[in-house]
Amino acid sequence: MRDAVFILLMGLLLLMAMGRPFVGVLLWSWISFMNVHRLSWGMATTLPWAVLTFGATLVGCIVAREPRRLQVTAMMVMLAVFAVAVTLTSLVALNVPGVVWHKWDRTFKVIIGVLLTAALLTERWRIHALVWLMVIALGYFGVRGGVFTLTTGGGFMVLGPPDSTIFDRNHIAVALLFSIPLMNWLRMHSRHPIIRLGLVAAMVLTLFGAIGTQSRGALIAMAAVALMLWLRTPRKIVSGMAIVLAVLAVVSFMPQSWVDRMTTIETFEEDRSAMGRLQVWEAAWKIAAARPLTGGGFRAVYSQDVVNVYAPGITARATHNIYLEVLHEHGFLVFGLWSAMIGTAIFYTLRIVAMARDRPDLRWASDLARMSQVSMVAYLVGGLFLSLAYWDVFWTLMAVLGATHAIVRREVRAARTAAAPAAALGGWRGQPLPT
Repeated sequence: MRDAVFILLMGLLLLMAMGRPFVGVLLWSWISFMNVHRLSWGMATTLPWAVLTFGATLVGCIVAREPRRLQVTAMMVMLAVFAVAVTLTSLVALNVPGVVWHKWDRTFKVIIGVLLTAALLTERWRIHALVWLMVIALGYFGVRGGVFTLTTGGGFMVLGPPDSTIFDRNHIAVALLFSIPLMNWLRMHSRHPIIRLGLVAAMVLTLFGAIGTQSRGALIAMAAVALMLWLRTPRKIVSGMAIVLAVLAVVSFMPQSWVDRMTTIETFEEDRSAMGRLQVWEAAWKIAAARPLTGGGFRAVYSQDVVNVYAPGITARATHNIYLEVLHEHGFLVFGLWSAMIGTAIFYTLRIVAMARDRPDLRWASDLARMSQVSMVAYLVGGLFLSLAYWDVFWTLMAVLGATHAIVRREVRAARTAAAPAAALGGWRGQPLPT
């Protein structure tokens, strides 16, 4: 029954996407971020929903003639170049071709989807709707994980959606921490008190869900998020007390087994898992150093044959570090491009805050930039301990920041243009008109 209802709903939404392409963007994001079809049963779990949604969205673009004016941003250009670059490195990859091209296919689809999303983010309400979608997709697992942690006393582990990039506990932990600042932005700009209270509850439960993953990397990322969130809030004393009380309440709730696991951070030399990560980091660095221009290709350190050539004696496994993941897979040039995309997103946040200063009508953009900085800290700090370099949600946030920057710049320019004639007219006040 559930799969029949889901198929019917998706059919209706696909029809809507053919007339309104931005509906297709939201639908694609819903499928991609949440893996919602995996929560169903039967045929609904196997149909290629992402491909169908992308096709319907393209049809909608043709029917609705969108985007009417394509505004190309630096982020879009770099993403397109990145797609070409990882294709070239895949041609000379060291791993088994089937493994390489499977990962390439997944990454390439993400990039194409993000580029289409960026092209259609032309208005403020669309940005708002997409952020809501991101929060709902991740917040579902945060709220459910928080309730699960509370009802089980924190004795069991919270995991992400099956067959997704965030299934692993370390990945879902960072994803949940990433979503909390975006929930806070929606709370700040929601008019209805019930919505605001609901978002506060969702933030608390999501924090419990992140702790319930029992991820040590999440604990470090949580500390960074708490500090950044405090720095980005105007009422430092009140917000600081709220953050400290929330974290203490969550931590004090967890059982002794959780505390024992977290304290192993101080003795990582004795932890086999931590030492295994250090060894695979060494292997990743050696592959990148030996092949600085092309790297080893997708999932090179997953292959024992590849690792044996460049770092004999080290067991092949996941990189567990987004920076070394890109570096060893694609070399220093592509790593520089990937880093430049992140740097550009950070630049967008700084410019948005600067341009929106003393503009109450652009407060939404300034607050979004500030909260996005906190989300980015969650990803960049948590990424030190997980393999999530090509995460679609993070890339979508970068596209959101690019679109927000473009809208704010357009509004500021329009205000200056409107003010110029008034200033010129004011200059003639009290003087005779020229003859």
